[in-house]
Amino acid sequence: MAVDGAARPALPGATRFATFNASLNRAADGDLLADLSAPDDPQAAQIAEVIQRNRPDVVLLNEFDHVEGGAAVEAFQRNYLAVGRRGARGIEYPYAYTAPVNTGVPSGFDLNRDGEIGGPDDALGFGAFPGQYGMVVLSRHPIDLDAVRTFQHFRWRDMPGALLPDDVETPEPGDWYSPEALDVLPLSSKSHWDVPIRIGSQTVHFLVSHPTPPAFDGPERRNRLRNHDEIRFWADYVTPGRGDYAYDDEGGRGGLPAGARFVVAGDQNADPMDGDGEPGAIAQLLAAPTLIDPWPGSLGAIRASWEQGGANREHRGLSWFDTADFADEGPGNLRVDYVLPSRRLVPVGSGVFWPVPESALSRLNSASDHHLVWVDVLTGLG
Repeated sequence: MAVDGAARPALPGATRFATFNASLNRAADGDLLADLSAPDDPQAAQIAEVIQRNRPDVVLLNEFDHVEGGAAVEAFQRNYLAVGRRGARGIEYPYAYTAPVNTGVPSGFDLNRDGEIGGPDDALGFGAFPGQYGMVVLSRHPIDLDAVRTFQHFRWRDMPGALLPDDVETPEPGDWYSPEALDVLPLSSKSHWDVPIRIGSQTVHFLVSHPTPPAFDGPERRNRLRNHDEIRFWADYVTPGRGDYAYDDEGGRGGLPAGARFVVAGDQNADPMDGDGEPGAIAQLLAAPTLIDPWPGSLGAIRASWEQGGANREHRGLSWFDTADFADEGPGNLRVDYVLPSRRLVPVGSGVFWPVPESALSRLNSASDHHLVWVDVLTGLG
């Protein structure tokens, strides 16, 4: 990384993959498209500059409200990414993928058991309207759209050994949700996508998701357990023989074939050592035998942890690896955003864009409560 925290240019022949929870979500349906349709939204301009200064070849944006037909994605590219910002060059992505997600989609059931049906907490994934907190993949390399697999509708109960939440007031296990609710409740709070990217003669599967935060629940732990199993899905999917149960939205079955090249990316909402997640949630993915953890980090995260104090002083994990700047009272700054290449790829660089306070680019730290994470890989080896 450069002194100011920005990523240096990738090595010749390397491909830069990135994930960025951009917090481009809005309170009402249509607000994001309205903001992006004009070129003067301050937050969108900052998000675009972060991307321009790090220049990923393939990037996942979490918390980008979904608009049917991709109009918001097109507006963001046209009015923000393509326009140079404060000395940073504009950047273009000829290829993009976005699709519906479960957030804000009414379930028809009282999932939080507050006595009423409706509202964000009773949706298939927490959200005020369908598509809130959606996802977008942008790529300089061709996306094989015909081969994309989505797992939006895979039911939680169909995962073998699913950690279904339990009503602690009854003797029956895993009975927080009724059988009727489990008939419609998906595993994914947003969606899980397998997006094949064509890089030269190779295909790299970009496996992206955004599990629910492991918080905002009660003793039944419905969000903590869902987060655990959403993460587990990719761990099974990339491990030969363990993902055979998976079925996609077109009826295709199984996980990745042995030897496939892939990169798992996204805000997993789970830290290896700290925070509120279910024990071992992210460890099950990091321990998958088919992938590598490049351990990206930043000096900015160290400085933020030390200067903000609070819960950060009690953390067991090293602040160098933090990717998100959360409330100092709790949970503090955490590593929750990941870019994890397969062992068929060769990582040659990685980092977290978190400029130190003295840097002129530290003004971009407020663009989102998350920071862009990038990993450079060589795809033609292995």
